[in-house]
This record gives sequence, structure tokens and C-alpha cells, in this order.
Amino acid sequence: MLMIDGLYNTDILSLAASIQNVGTLENPQGSARKISKLCGSWVEVDINAKDERVTEFSIRLQACALGQASSSILSESIIEASLEELIEALNSFEAMLKRGGQPPKGRFTRLELLSDVAAYPARHASVLLAFDAAVEAMAQALEALV
Repeated sequence: MLMIDGLYNTDILSLAASIQNVGTLENPQGSARKISKLCGSWVEVDINAKDERVTEFSIRLQACALGQASSSILSESIIEASLEELIEALNSFEAMLKRGGQPPKGRFTRLELLSDVAAYPARHASVLLAFDAAVEAMAQALEALV
């Protein structure tokens, strides 16, 4: 039997309680909203960029502690990230959860703290929401720069 207590450890709960950049940007270059149809969690992000890097970021969400922890890791590390870094983090994170892949490297390495979520497929969508939204919003922001 899987132990759900391992999912909600001190690190996860601390991250969930300390999300940075909560709010909205006044005139974002990119915005995205993602919803998990399975659990109803949602995440909205705003991004501004310059020189192909995130310069400003904000997030709004309604999610479980796991989704909040993932959003917190994104929020604490996204400034100065490129679209390629965000895509790589999303792809690596998804591979870690769904295919036993290695945790993301670089600025988003703390996603490894969520590796136990792999055993709970019903939670995968909610922990991926913030990164999925960030990729979409950053792609919009880069288009706005052209």
C-alpha cells in the first residue's frame, strides 16, 4: 500500500505555504490559464520578458498542496529563465512523474522534491499545471517582443 503521508512532507508543505509572486502583472506580454479536469485545480500566470528571458512573473492558483508546491518552485526560480529552460523543465518533470525519468536539472532541480508524486497518477496533472502555463505564457511574451 502506498503511503500518502510521504507526499505531504515538511518540504512540500513549506513550499505550498510560501509561494512568491502571487498576484497579477498590470500589462503582461503573456498570460495563460491551465485547469486540471480531474481535480479542478487551476493556475494562471503572467509573464513579461526581455532578451528572451523572463523579467517579471505573477501567479494565481487554486490547487492542492502538491500543486502549490510545484507552483512555488516555479515562482522562486523563473526570473531570468528562457523558454527553452521552461520547456526542458516541463518535459523532464513530466518524464520523472510518468516514465521514471531523471528529475529536472538546472534552476528547477528542486522539482525532485515531488518525485513521490509519480506513484499517484491522479496528481500528475495538478503538479504540471504551473509549468504548462508558464511555457504557454512565455511563448506569448516572446511573440509580443517581435
